[in-house]
Amino acid sequence: MLSDAGVLTTLPVSDLERAKRFYREMLGLRPLQELPQGLLYECVDGGRFLLYLTAAQSPSEHTQMSFIVSDIEGEIGDLKADGVSFEKYDMHDLTTVGSIAYTRSAESAWFRDSEGNLIGITQLTSEDEEPR
Repeated sequence: MLSDAGVLTTLPVSDLERAKRFYREMLGLRPLQELPQGLLYECVDGGRFLLYLTAAQSPSEHTQMSFIVSDIEGEIGDLKADGVSFEKYDMHDLTTVGSIAYTRSAESAWFRDSEGNLIGITQLTSEDEEPR
């Protein structure tokens, strides 16, 4: 059953070397493997993602992958120091304050990688903790 399965996220890229530089220099990530179809990365919890080369890549308006973090403000500070720019939202159900959107269940922020993919970072909020 899928409840026992791992997850592999796939992200399209139009320039594999540029994406590899972005993930290394901006996010501090190095590929686990360089495969014929792209670059395979592994996260601390065993989750994996693949950057795959395609000519059909186009930026998405929805989150394509999120990293779960324990200190979102620290992560945002580190990423900004490395040159990452965060998205700003001001909609009826989602507004960012200092790069962070606060909901009842999480604090989240989003940035685009070198290929236009929308990447999130999320700090889950405990059920008894009030959102800020």
